[in-house]
Amino acid sequence: MNEEEKKAFLEDFRKFDVSKKLDMWYYAIEQGMLWEEILAEMSDVAQLQNIKQGSLVKEE
Repeated sequence: MNEEEKKAFLEDFRKFDVSKKLDMWYYAIEQGMLWEEILAEMSDVAQLQNIKQGSLVKEE
């Protein structure tokens, strides 16, 4: 989501009764949790690759 899309999303949220827009709130929370999990896995993969590459460099 780019900056313009974020502004449009928040403006849409402000225009309407929040109690009727809770689905948007829950969607944003779910997406945040999903990306936290993805970033954690990416970090794990990168660390493992660095360890493996470090081992290969030391052996050569």
